[in-house]
Amino acid sequence: MSGPVAFTLDLDGRSQAALAPADATLLTLLRDGLGNTGPKRGCNQGVCGACTVMIDGWPQRACLTLAASCEGKSVRTLEGYGKDPLMQSLQKHFAEGGAVQCGFCTTGMLISARRLLADDPDPSGDAVRAALSGNLCRCVGYRKIVEAVQDAAREAGK
Repeated sequence: MSGPVAFTLDLDGRSQAALAPADATLLTLLRDGLGNTGPKRGCNQGVCGACTVMIDGWPQRACLTLAASCEGKSVRTLEGYGKDPLMQSLQKHFAEGGAVQCGFCTTGMLISARRLLADDPDPSGDAVRAALSGNLCRCVGYRKIVEAVQDAAREAGK
C-alpha cells in the first residue's frame, strides 16, 4: 500500500475533498470512502462496465482509474444526474421497457447511454450497441436495452 494522497475533485457538481492511498481506484474511493453506491464493483478489471462513471464528460471505468488522477476533474455518477431530463427519460424507458432485471449493469448502461444521446439525439440500433459495447448485461440481453435508449431519444426529441 502506498501512503495517502489528498486531493479535490468535483463529484456530482460539488467540490469534494478526498484522501486515498496513491494506488486506490476511483471505484474504491467512491464506494468505500465516500459512500456513493451508484458505480458497482463487478469484475474489477474494466471488462463489465458496471462501474462506469463520467470523468470530464466521458464514460470511464472507475475500477481502472486511480482516484488521485481525478484531482481537479469532474466526476459524475448516476446520483449526479438526479434532475437531468435526459437521464430521467432513460431511467423511465429502461424500467417501462423491461430493460432492467437484476439492475447490476444498469448504472453503467445509463451513464454510457446518456453520453451517446448527448452526442447523437437519434441513434441507430448499431450506434446504441456500439456505445454500450463495453457494458455487459447477463440478465436481460440487449434488445430491450437498445429499444429503451432509442425510446428515450425519441422522447427527448419531441
